[in-house]
Amino acid sequence: MAVLIRRFKLATGQTKEDRIIEKDRIERYLGMFEREDVKQLQTGQKVMIEKDEWQLLP
Repeated sequence: MAVLIRRFKLATGQTKEDRIIEKDRIERYLGMFEREDVKQLQTGQKVMIEKDEWQLLP
């Protein structure tokens, strides 16, 4: 089961982490990203998109 992790900073400076485990939501997010970013995510690398850090774990 794959997990998509999103790390971002709140306005207060606190770092928050979201773990997305629903397959439909993961596919929706990957559809919004550019092709190069998706390739990097599929290899398990961390990718910075906008101000958020994303990582896809198998």
